[in-house]
Amino acid sequence: MKAARAAWRRLEPVHAMIYFAPEGRRRYADLGLSGRAGYFASRSAAFGRASADLIISTFYNFNPAFVRKAVDGAWDTATPQQVLDARHAAAGEALRRAGIHELPALDEVLALTRRAAEAACEHAQGRPLFAAHAALPWPEEPVLQLWHAQTLLREFRGDGHVACLLSEGVGGLEALVLHAATGEVPVDFLKGSRAWPEEEWAAAAERLRTRGLLDGDSLSPEGIRLRQHIEDRTDRLALPAYAALGDADCERLAELASPFGRTVVDAGLLKIG
Repeated sequence: MKAARAAWRRLEPVHAMIYFAPEGRRRYADLGLSGRAGYFASRSAAFGRASADLIISTFYNFNPAFVRKAVDGAWDTATPQQVLDARHAAAGEALRRAGIHELPALDEVLALTRRAAEAACEHAQGRPLFAAHAALPWPEEPVLQLWHAQTLLREFRGDGHVACLLSEGVGGLEALVLHAATGEVPVDFLKGSRAWPEEEWAAAAERLRTRGLLDGDSLSPEGIRLRQHIEDRTDRLALPAYAALGDADCERLAELASPFGRTVVDAGLLKIG
C-alpha cells in the first residue's frame, strides 16, 4: 500500500497541472468559458451536459451556490465535446512545454500507469466521476496517454475518498475545515477556492468541535485519528488499480515517477494565478 500511494503522489502533478496551467485557461476562454466555469465544465464534461446538481454531488466540497453560478449557461456556450477537446489540447501543450515527452522513462512509466488505470476500470461501480472519464477514448499521443491514465487514477482515488468521507459523516465543507486544521494548506486558499462564506465555515468548525474533532482551530487527537483513518481507507480503496502491477512493478513505478512530478513542478505548471 505504501508503494501504491507513493506512485500516485509522485505522478499526480502530471494530472493536476491541468487545473493551473495557463494553456487550460486560454483554451476554455476561447470557447467563452471564463473563470471557474472552465474548471467545472472541463472536469465534468465527461458526463455530457452535466447539471449543477451532478457537479455539486461528485465534486463534493465546493459551495453549491458557487457551482450553480459558475456553470450557469456553460453548455449553451460550448458543447461537452468541445470542452473535452480543449482540455486534452491544453494538457498536451502544457506537458510538452514542461518537457515530459523528453524524459527517458516515458514509455515504461506509461506502460505501468496504463496497466493500473485499465485495472481500475474493472472496479468502476460506485465511482461515478471515474467511470465517466474511463468511458472516454484513449488518446493516441504517449504524453496524453500518460495524462489520461493518471487522470483515471486520480478520479478513481477521489471517488473512493468521497465514499470514505460519507461513511464517516464528514460533509464537503467539514472535510475542508479538517484539512485546513492540519496546516498543510493555507486556510484562505481553501476558503477562496471552494468559495464558502465565512459564517458557513465557522458553523462547520463549531460542528466539528462539538464532535470532538477540533480543539480550537487545530485537530484534536480524535480529529487526527479520524483523518488518518480516512486516508488509510482511501489508500485501501485505491489498491485494486495498483494491485494489478504486483509489488515489484508498483515499486518500480514509484521510483520512476519522481522525475515526472518534479518536471511539472519545476516548469511552474502548478502555480496559482
